[in-house]
Amino acid sequence: MVPDLHNYRGRLAPSPTGFLHLGHARTFWVAAQRARSAGGKLVLRNDDLDAARFRLDFVDAMLEDLRWLGLAWEEGPDIGGPHAPYNQRDRRPHYRTALEKLHAAGLIFPCTHTRKDVLDAIGAPHEGAGDDEPVYPASFRPPADAPLPPLSDTISVNWRFRVPHGEELQFTDRCSGPQRAVAGRDFGDFLVWRKDDAPSYQLSCAVDDAAMQITEVVRGADLIRSTFRQLLLLRALGLPAPVYYHCPLMTDDRGERLAKRHDALSLRTLRAQGVTTEEIVAKFAASEP
Repeated sequence: MVPDLHNYRGRLAPSPTGFLHLGHARTFWVAAQRARSAGGKLVLRNDDLDAARFRLDFVDAMLEDLRWLGLAWEEGPDIGGPHAPYNQRDRRPHYRTALEKLHAAGLIFPCTHTRKDVLDAIGAPHEGAGDDEPVYPASFRPPADAPLPPLSDTISVNWRFRVPHGEELQFTDRCSGPQRAVAGRDFGDFLVWRKDDAPSYQLSCAVDDAAMQITEVVRGADLIRSTFRQLLLLRALGLPAPVYYHCPLMTDDRGERLAKRHDALSLRTLRAQGVTTEEIVAKFAASEP
């Protein structure tokens, strides 16, 4: 389906925590195709907030791999643009401003419970619990009228967004159709700022998509639940929400979702083996939803 948005602005948002694999590449290719079909613009944003896994050589590699795939963008960290900076590491003031707005509205609270505490409380296994945040127990959240401590200049405690417990949220995905989730059941109070004094993925992504005027977000289907969280943040912050297109995930020969540990399926490895851009793009075109 060709997007029909006016003044279309799409985005590529790779994280430099490993080499791009075929799954990433197909999602980015779909994003580029949809921007081109709409006669719109494509923005490259470097989602480099993961300090533990971030490496500069991965940044250079991702730019090289995306260009090798034939993708081009009108704005990005390498070429600039009206919504710079395009490296999330340089956008911290934007996230802090959003955090302070949520704090002033009483929509967040400090949390000292660990992930282990949460998993124990909900009776979930510690191993194999998935990449998504476990549902935060309602019994852990402070009363709505509890005094809210101030935000410190350097944050050393997790801050969570208080979801509207029991509210059914909906959006229509442009690939997967109608989506529904109940706050407090399908996902709970989620992190917006971490105790290592860094914004969460949910907050940084929502803030940047709005600031960069993204009209459609193309990403993997594993992030559908994150979309509900980000829609809540955008609503709370009074920011416009884009529409979403969640691509089906690519799997390996055993049916497992591709991840950055699949070095054999990284674009670098495939290129070294003599696989051409044309062969990869033909594979993507044949599997496009």
